[in-house]
Amino acid sequence: MNWYEKLNQYFPVAEMKSQQHMELLLNEKSDVYYKDEGPHHVLMYAEFPTFIFIDYVYVSKESRGKGIGHQIIDKLKQRNKPIILEVEPFDYQDSDSTKRLRFYQREGFKHAVSIGYTRKSLATDEANTLEILYWSPSGENEEEIYEQMKKMYEDIHTYKDHEIYGKSYQPVDEVLTYDDERETDNIFEVLDKKRKNN
Repeated sequence: MNWYEKLNQYFPVAEMKSQQHMELLLNEKSDVYYKDEGPHHVLMYAEFPTFIFIDYVYVSKESRGKGIGHQIIDKLKQRNKPIILEVEPFDYQDSDSTKRLRFYQREGFKHAVSIGYTRKSLATDEANTLEILYWSPSGENEEEIYEQMKKMYEDIHTYKDHEIYGKSYQPVDEVLTYDDERETDNIFEVLDKKRKNN
């Protein structure tokens, strides 16, 4: 199974870029977009001068719990830049969702509660809401993370979208919002509550 098939089996259709999109990024934005692949993992990420965006991270089922995820994140942390990623909203019923969030919580990530993020999938034509997590080595605030997310969205997610998919993603200001008063629960507080109640 090649790297794209591994990602495609693991991530929902609505969150997947096409193989063509990823290969274009790897070829045409090779100074920013990278693939780190081993026998048991695939990591796709973008590294900008002031931050890193994790696009996809996959660890094979049989290798989970062996510290591979920690090693991947640790390697990125050593670059001493904020690390940003997208996750699905917390789902009580989904044990994978819980494990994933606990992993990022252990790694010191925070939930950017002020950032709203909903984009229409070009594959399913449905609105897909995700939450933003970030790790910061030097106390970046959510507003700075928001500005970095906007840059990533325009440079990576929508790169040549019309050429690849025959249609374009929505403009960044429709997809990303910043609101100090945004009414949403902190994903990690919900997780801690769930842990206490079990």
